[in-house]
Amino acid sequence: MGVTMAIRESTQVKVQDERLPYRLRERFMSAPELALFRALQNMAGKHYVVCPKVALNDIFYIVRPNENVHFFNKIFRKHVNFLLCDPKTLQPVFAIELVKPVGKSETRESDQFLGDLFLSAGLPLVHVMSSENYLEGDLAELFQLAILKVKQTKTLRATGKTDSVPHCPICGRMMVLRMHRAGPDKGKRYYGCMDNPKCGGMVRID
Repeated sequence: MGVTMAIRESTQVKVQDERLPYRLRERFMSAPELALFRALQNMAGKHYVVCPKVALNDIFYIVRPNENVHFFNKIFRKHVNFLLCDPKTLQPVFAIELVKPVGKSETRESDQFLGDLFLSAGLPLVHVMSSENYLEGDLAELFQLAILKVKQTKTLRATGKTDSVPHCPICGRMMVLRMHRAGPDKGKRYYGCMDNPKCGGMVRID
């Protein structure tokens, strides 16, 4: 009797498996994602809830969706690697996206779109180079740069300058608004690579 029941249950499971073409992924996170998750837990776990792989349409909604279907398609089935949320309200505070190096003359359109999307919402987006080892000091600096970028964007909007923030033409990372402190261009603003001084990428502002 017991053997018969076991055979029936096994047959039912097999039928269900054949009917539903889903399989559990071997890994929920890649090695770089897991390493970054652990670093974020150590660095910010006491202050924020670290949420992995959060869909963009769970963070943002589309104004007048019937008129802006194109904009919905740009975020549909896309996610950020991590979202740091306030532990009391679960409101998003930081988003973290892993990025891979790009060629000298290459710019990822998707990276540019994500950067513009989060800047428009006033939510800091931290771009972290994909690795299997992260130093908390380096991550803290990237968080500070992301905060600074949001503040600078708000300042530009207040002055009527809302141009998209470019990516570094050398390494592809996000850029930060800076100002020349000396030399013939003293007082003039420009976009400098967020990895400065390791990377000297610069975009002039006319």
